[in-house]
Amino acid sequence: MNRQRGMSSLALVLLLLVLGTLILTGLNQQLTTFSTLVGDESRSLQQQASVQSALEWGRVQDWSSEPQIQCKKASSWRVCLRLLSEKDVLLIAGVNDLLLWRTGEIIDGKIRFSPHGWSDFCPLKGSVLCLLP
Repeated sequence: MNRQRGMSSLALVLLLLVLGTLILTGLNQQLTTFSTLVGDESRSLQQQASVQSALEWGRVQDWSSEPQIQCKKASSWRVCLRLLSEKDVLLIAGVNDLLLWRTGEIIDGKIRFSPHGWSDFCPLKGSVLCLLP
């Protein structure tokens, strides 16, 4: 009789070890998935901040009114100014596939950008005009 009680206790301990291992394995997989998601989100936010900085940098640059398309490059991003008409301009900033735009006007020979800030969608009907050259 004493042997049977010892075996059932051992079986219970082994069952608890197996259940604990299964729970810990599941939690580890969940942690790995969440770590990947957080890393992707962090990289996305860094890239978004970089493009916003590029757009602001491009906004304060001196642009001439002669070429239709002018581009400037700094570090990993490019900023281009596209003259849409004699009056309207479009500032485009991008890193990899992420682009931001800002519209502006030429007033008295100077470019004045919209006070409403940047746009994360193309403000023009022709999407080809919104791409970086």
